Amino acid sequence: MNLPFFDRAPRVALLRLAGVIAARPDPLSGGLSVAGIGPLLDRAFAIKRLAAVMLVINSPGGSPVQSSLIAQRIRRLAEEKKVPTIAVVEDAAASGGYWIACAADEIIADPASILGSIGVISSGFGLQQAMARVGVERRLHTAGTEKSFLDPFGPERDADVARLEDLLGKLHDEFKAWVRARRGAALTAPEDTLFTGRFWTGREAVALGLADGLGDAEAEAKRRFGEKTRIIRIGPRRRPFPWRLIPGAREGVDAVAAAIEDRAAWARLGL
Repeated sequence: MNLPFFDRAPRVALLRLAGVIAARPDPLSGGLSVAGIGPLLDRAFAIKRLAAVMLVINSPGGSPVQSSLIAQRIRRLAEEKKVPTIAVVEDAAASGGYWIACAADEIIADPASILGSIGVISSGFGLQQAMARVGVERRLHTAGTEKSFLDPFGPERDADVARLEDLLGKLHDEFKAWVRARRGAALTAPEDTLFTGRFWTGREAVALGLADGLGDAEAEAKRRFGEKTRIIRIGPRRRPFPWRLIPGAREGVDAVAAAIEDRAAWARLGL
């Protein structure tokens, strides 16, 4: 008889972090936010007799703030519990996904994984010509000279572009500082190569010092802790289908828009 109370096999918590990172993830396809992932991280690190926590990452990135908050939560728990934390990359840990991966003590990837994209991106549309063609007049009134910023219904202004570039540069500096702090000693390529926003395969990432080795989660757990390692999967509790989304036009439009953003984020990686 194998009673759980007497089970002394090493325990590894396995938590999947998948999807685009956003403060309000898509309710249909899912995603990552500190509000959604935080309780799962707490559960993973609370397991008794824990040998390690494995974070299986599959994300093209997203919100820099949510990426930072999730990464900080991982580091705080790992240091409080004194538990080794290993990030295992599947399809991608790019941009914010790589930000989160750097919170782990080690990063393992598949040879064909995509890693890196250490940069910041902003995109939008200019609709002023389309409005002119259909005869729509834009009416905008503000109190404050910089209240209107990158208005998609008006021509792009040099001052707005300069302000955006300054903002993106500062966010990029935060990202670079985090990677230096977590991976600095391991990096083998110059920063003007690594911090351009480019991404690499898992095998290339190991050579550049962006990752530490190649493998997959279960095989890595058993290689490190033995064949009898008990892998405990942590995941969200099953939620009822969101029927409220069906009759509501607003929610339906939001879900479609979120799905388009999700697809665009993956498309930037060619995935």
